[in-house]
Amino acid sequence: MENTFFPEWLDRFSAYLRMRNYSPRTIKKYEETIQRFARYAWVRQQEGRDPSEAELDSAPLSADVNVSSALVTDFFSCITERQDYKPKTLHRMISTLSSFYSYLYTQGVVATNPMPGVERPRIKNQELRYLKHSQVIRLLRSIENERDHLIVRLIYATGVRVSELCAINVEDIDFEEQTIRVKGKGDKIRMVFVDEETLEDIDKFIGNRIEGPLFVGQQGNHISPRTVQHIFKENAPEGITPHKIRHSYASELYRRSKNLRVVQENLGHSSIKTTEIYLHTDLEERRSVYQQYFPLSNGKKDE
Repeated sequence: MENTFFPEWLDRFSAYLRMRNYSPRTIKKYEETIQRFARYAWVRQQEGRDPSEAELDSAPLSADVNVSSALVTDFFSCITERQDYKPKTLHRMISTLSSFYSYLYTQGVVATNPMPGVERPRIKNQELRYLKHSQVIRLLRSIENERDHLIVRLIYATGVRVSELCAINVEDIDFEEQTIRVKGKGDKIRMVFVDEETLEDIDKFIGNRIEGPLFVGQQGNHISPRTVQHIFKENAPEGITPHKIRHSYASELYRRSKNLRVVQENLGHSSIKTTEIYLHTDLEERRSVYQQYFPLSNGKKDE
């Protein structure tokens, strides 16, 4: 292929992301990361050295997209030496380049994808605090307000994000199929499942309403995420947020099903690596494996 330079393929990649309904904010973040890498690659390809900090913002973008895994690794080494990036930020940047190069590879622009050879930084303290099923049930029993109780229960019952919960309309709920139509990140639509008891609570809550916001906020609009956050501050234990109830949903569903793909689909994650952050090996499962396989525990001391 004749033109294998960043400007043309970054424009095409951005158009591809728009076609897939990525948000303008997300696309802008992708473009910023790729542009920064393109400037780094240009200086390395032209002059064989690491660029200065100013060059990372001003060097030409017209580098060849064909790069080695070593050059990508050098890029991350270079920027982390100059700035203390959070591991999650580095993960996001690596994921951005991975998406870009996967696109280039499928388009036949690059002969090899350099990203599988790039190590991801380890994220410390990634195991977030969450509630077990019995603890969530006790939390729900403690919430007397009908609306607040339903909000917390619906997050746990479906695993939806706060933004998704706030955007739910009455007409999105299918009581016969026991599903709710949810608009996720990048305006991607997915169906989440709801148990009968939660649906009964919803039916009682909405009364005769057949359309409009499920949870009504100011001036008849959808309830705001800030209001939901306040509900949690008023009712939940310290540190327990809507996101951590979503975390509880994911952990409980995986613990009982061991089906990571279903959990991924239910949460609306595009990457299964994102889903893995939410999951925990159950204590009893760990105990069982230890007792069954570890030689000091299973009586096979001499093997």
